[in-house]
Amino acid sequence: MISTFYLPGRVCSTKAIREIAEKASAPYTMICLKPDIEWVYLGQERMIQVMEMTGATMVYADHFQKITNDKSQITNIEAPVIDYQIGALRDDFDFGSVLLWDTKKLKTLVAQMDTDYQFAGLYDLRLRASQLSTINYQLSIIHIPEYLYYEVETDTRKSGEKLFDYVDPRNRTVQIEMEQCVTAHLKRIGAYLQPGEYKELPVTNNPCPVTASVIIPCRNRARTIADAVHSALAQKVRAPYSFNVIVVDDNSTDGTKEKIAEISRQHSDLIVIHQDKTWHAIGGNWNVAIHDPRCGKYAIQLDSDDTYFDETTVQKFIDAFESGNYGMVIGTYQLTNMAGETLPPGVIDHREWTDDNGRNNALRINGLGAPRGFYVPLLRTINYPTTKYGEDYAVGLRISRDYPIGRIYDVVYNCRRWEDNSDANCDIVAMNRNNWYKDRLRTWELIARMNRMR
Repeated sequence: MISTFYLPGRVCSTKAIREIAEKASAPYTMICLKPDIEWVYLGQERMIQVMEMTGATMVYADHFQKITNDKSQITNIEAPVIDYQIGALRDDFDFGSVLLWDTKKLKTLVAQMDTDYQFAGLYDLRLRASQLSTINYQLSIIHIPEYLYYEVETDTRKSGEKLFDYVDPRNRTVQIEMEQCVTAHLKRIGAYLQPGEYKELPVTNNPCPVTASVIIPCRNRARTIADAVHSALAQKVRAPYSFNVIVVDDNSTDGTKEKIAEISRQHSDLIVIHQDKTWHAIGGNWNVAIHDPRCGKYAIQLDSDDTYFDETTVQKFIDAFESGNYGMVIGTYQLTNMAGETLPPGVIDHREWTDDNGRNNALRINGLGAPRGFYVPLLRTINYPTTKYGEDYAVGLRISRDYPIGRIYDVVYNCRRWEDNSDANCDIVAMNRNNWYKDRLRTWELIARMNRMR
């Protein structure tokens, strides 16, 4: 009942997909992305059963990963995956290593593939499958939350080490094709945004106390908060521009408050906001800062464990905002360790962004870059979601829909990697939760864009 084919990973040509469709002769076609798949008893039969019950185009399942340690001992760990959404547009979406297709539907989709990609063949295929869900609001790609097979996992890097693969210059050619592929998909489903079609930025008659505010939200960052605050206070701006620094402490218990208080005694102009005991997370701390009457016209990010590259960062953001009608400006950062030594892949500048297509491609990638600056009168109408992960991506997507985003390609920020980064070493449950949430953000944004274009 199954025609089985092996593809070495998610990156493959349209030619390879066409060859699979041509050779598939059984009612079901199984594409394995890794060799040596071992099945749970009746695992394949279960995948077929679910496909027959639902009429799905493709099904995929939870599984086990076989990990070999230094002593050649094999450990089987659970590898659950997440449900597919119409906003699950990341080209690195994790289906696991087994994709089961309805052969007739597979052949129909492949016949519609009108672009010959060198790398985006499988991506094009599954976007076309997901298009059926987008149009009919019926599940076309279905996740089976049952552990049905074993795969061998060879990439044992920590989550923080995998985080920047998509902006590694060595992957640039692949990324360009993936962008072309998702752009074509957005055009097919009516979610593509034309270049240059923007709304006017909101205007406020309320005078701003300063030109820019550096916003530093923090919780339990006793080891790093002093470096961040001193980095902000050391900024220099040209007249007539001015800036201030706003620290929002969210009920720290590790000595962070005391560190901030010590700096505040030396710098009376440092603004410190202490949160109440309710839930705030990073997004809620940002909201308190931008709605404070002392906040400037522009708000510039500085995470509590990072530092600015030098004393010109705030001025560069001001210059960028003043030179364009931007709702948001995004800078360039370098990865460093706590000693300031550069870590691979080094400079992260998101040069995949273009004025014409950046806001469409933003639905494919998992982040828009950092540090971020915002035009505060606009940000006050949008606000951050009250969450501790993905809050910046949510705001960036929303702004990109209606307003232009500027870029600074000079390094202006040191992103310091250490063991307490929120994404340094997430387990699979945390990674799935984070990825599911960002897919949900993309789903909402995709629907909003489709409605906007109607």
